[in-house]
Amino acid sequence: MASPPVRTSSRDSVDALLTACAGGDPASFTPVYDALAPVAYGASIGVLRDPDHAAEVTQEVMVEVWQTAARFDAARGSARTWVATLARRRAVDRVRSEQSRRDRDQRDTDLRNGESARDVVAEDVERSLEGSAVRRCIEGLTPTQREAVVVAYYGGLTYREVAEQIGAALPTVKSRIRDGLIRLRDCLGVARHV
Repeated sequence: MASPPVRTSSRDSVDALLTACAGGDPASFTPVYDALAPVAYGASIGVLRDPDHAAEVTQEVMVEVWQTAARFDAARGSARTWVATLARRRAVDRVRSEQSRRDRDQRDTDLRNGESARDVVAEDVERSLEGSAVRRCIEGLTPTQREAVVVAYYGGLTYREVAEQIGAALPTVKSRIRDGLIRLRDCLGVARHV
C-alpha cells in the first residue's frame, strides 16, 4: 500500500523530501522543486533586481539542490534556509561576475578609443599645482588689473557689471582685464593662438 503524499507546506515535510532526494529518488524532487524554487527565486530577485537573471539563478540553484541534496543537514537549518542561502550566494556571484564583465568591457572600450587609464592622484596634484601657479600669477598683476580680472572671472560678471561694481569706466575695465589676461598668459607660459 502506497503512503499518502507528503504535504510540502510544512518545514519538516520539505526537509524530509529533500533528504529523500539525497538518496537519488527522482519522484521526490518534483515537490521539493515546487516548494523551494519560489524561495530560491525570492532570494535571487532580492539581490539581482532583474527577473531574467533571477530565473537563471533559480534554475542553477535547483540543479545544485538536486545534485548536492546529500549536503543538506536538517540539524543546521531548514531546507528553505539552505536553498535561500545557496540562491543569495549564487546571486551575489552573478552580480560580481556582471560587474567584472562591465569593467572589462569598459577597459576594452577605453583602450579602443585610445584613452589611457587615468591616474587620479597625478591629476589632483597637477590641478593643485596649476591652481598655485594661477594664484601666484594673479598676485603679479597690478592691483587694478587683479581687481578687474578677479571680479570678472571669479564673480562671473560682464564687463559692464565689473565697471559698475568697481566704479570705473567701461573702456578702462576692458583694458585692465585684457592687459591682466595677457600678463597671466605670459606668466603661466600659455602658448598664444594666432
